[in-house]
Amino acid sequence: MTQPPPPPNQPPQQPGFGPPQDPSQPQAPAPSAPGTPPAGPAQPPAGPDLNKAPEPGYGYPQAPGTPPPAAPPTPPQGPGYGYPQQPPQPPAGYGYPAQQPGPYGQPGPYGQPQQPGPYGQQPPYGYAQPTVPMQAQAGQGGGGRKINAQVAIIVSAVVAIALIVGGGVWYASSSGKDDDKQTTAGGGDTKGGKGGDGKDGGSGDGGATTGEAKEKAPASTGSKVLFQVPSPKVPKGVSTISIAGSWLTDSVYAKSGLSEITGYDRKTGTKKWTLDLPGPVCAATSYVTADNKTAIVHKPAMPSKTNPQSCTEVAVVDLAAGTKVWTKTAKSGTMPVSFSNVTIGGGTVAAGSTSGGAAWDLATGDERWAPKTSDSCYDAGYGGGTKLVAVRKCGSYDQRQLHIQNVDPKTGDILAEYKMDEGIEYAAVVSTDPLVVAADVGDSAGDGSGISDFFSIDNKTGKLRARLSAPGDEFAARCDAIYKVENCTGVTVGNDRLYIATEEHDSGGDGYSQTNEVVAFDLATGKQTGQRADAGENYEIFPLRMDGPNVIAYKRPPYDKGGQIVSIDGESFKETVLMENPSTEAVRDVESRMSPDYSEIQFGQGGLYMSSVYASDFTSREKEYSVIAFGTE
Repeated sequence: MTQPPPPPNQPPQQPGFGPPQDPSQPQAPAPSAPGTPPAGPAQPPAGPDLNKAPEPGYGYPQAPGTPPPAAPPTPPQGPGYGYPQQPPQPPAGYGYPAQQPGPYGQPGPYGQPQQPGPYGQQPPYGYAQPTVPMQAQAGQGGGGRKINAQVAIIVSAVVAIALIVGGGVWYASSSGKDDDKQTTAGGGDTKGGKGGDGKDGGSGDGGATTGEAKEKAPASTGSKVLFQVPSPKVPKGVSTISIAGSWLTDSVYAKSGLSEITGYDRKTGTKKWTLDLPGPVCAATSYVTADNKTAIVHKPAMPSKTNPQSCTEVAVVDLAAGTKVWTKTAKSGTMPVSFSNVTIGGGTVAAGSTSGGAAWDLATGDERWAPKTSDSCYDAGYGGGTKLVAVRKCGSYDQRQLHIQNVDPKTGDILAEYKMDEGIEYAAVVSTDPLVVAADVGDSAGDGSGISDFFSIDNKTGKLRARLSAPGDEFAARCDAIYKVENCTGVTVGNDRLYIATEEHDSGGDGYSQTNEVVAFDLATGKQTGQRADAGENYEIFPLRMDGPNVIAYKRPPYDKGGQIVSIDGESFKETVLMENPSTEAVRDVESRMSPDYSEIQFGQGGLYMSSVYASDFTSREKEYSVIAFGTE
């Protein structure tokens, strides 16, 4: 799985460096010992064995890792997709800091307290896509290659330490909760999956495949730039701030700013409304209800050098009116809980943290459950959609066990439960209906992607249906399972199948040509179906969401072309181009910096909206953009 330089709002993916800590409590940084990254891009794998059956076994125990050095090097810069020769390294892109950020979205300089921005994603988004949402390539000049896995692990841990010391925009304190009550928001009230336009009828990530495909090819697939939104300037003394969160309705594209959410006309970019917030958005769900409601977590005030603020405020936003419906907080004992993820479903808003979760009635804001300090387990996070699923952590750090629980969204009562083998530290919810979770078993992924295996689980009985082996050197999906439980990219679920992007590999042509595919796994058997959709020479394809029975995917282009949106027929795997973006240099310059793994990508009704998930004061450009929108109509 591709390991690029991450943007500054993702938590570290590699477990084994100690449990999450309260960033408001200063911690001693790790000793400094610089490492040396590879001098150039790693040789791409020859491509996955598309007929390989899953490997046996799961749940290998993990051994806690040793804290790494505190001063990792800058990752290598990779060439653009299909670039015939080694191109010059491009400068930092729109919304990307000029210096290399820390791993998974954490800012540099390494080992020093900074203000990280959240993912998307939304982890994300997703990090949700989110929407997000979001594998950035080294250099961001239209592509890149995987960095050394050992360097990625070191960088991840170092930034984790830096965040613990300095306090982060995204990560903070904790909460607890009743052992037998956990949840995931999502349910029949949602009308869209991650990265969708809010009208999938639950057919996006986390939703069962229902209805017919709604995205049709226009008479002319060539797109034009509808509008761009300049990247906001961060306050003096703060290096990076989260601007995670983006949503689509019938008429509005809404996007988070420094301390506000703005609704834009989908076609013209004209501001329709602005919702002022006291502080930045830390986390956002990608799900939108039938009446255009969504949920966010935000800070109670703007962060500063001396007070980074915690992510304590959970709010429901009306995307049609541009208003806040309600805002709630929760406490663990006497301390306010700082949440790292939020989702909606079944009429419930649920938010998780490092020591517990809480939930509220979507319409009224009435509390449904809250953390309990007596708990020996805690809800790390929730997955939403048509079901509500909790990822609950039990046991000590060296004897951790994860419980994947399908819960009643109104009461938190457990409807079904699957207990993962001890030693699996983190799990991400890829889909709640059918239920699929991802995990890096025994740190075997080796590339910081957070995925070595997928687990298909029966929602009614809690029994394991199948285990899907997805080695990191063969598949390009990634999940941020440490904090953003719903934040997975390069993968989607529908038709009782899992659709996943493979790693880039030689295309078989001359020179440096690369390509990859989207392949399908049967969730009942865990085996590949034999279906594959090719990206094409020098393109890289990423599944975004489901559209009824079809897969909507984004094709990251070569250095001299524009990106594409395609619809992949769920049965025949025939690709239909829905959009092709302009290939002019100015447009490509912006689009190439909106990496599918570290940006939020929304597509619906002939509109493509790509956005950054953080704003930074690190820049080498006069003009930077947080949003670029394309349309074919």
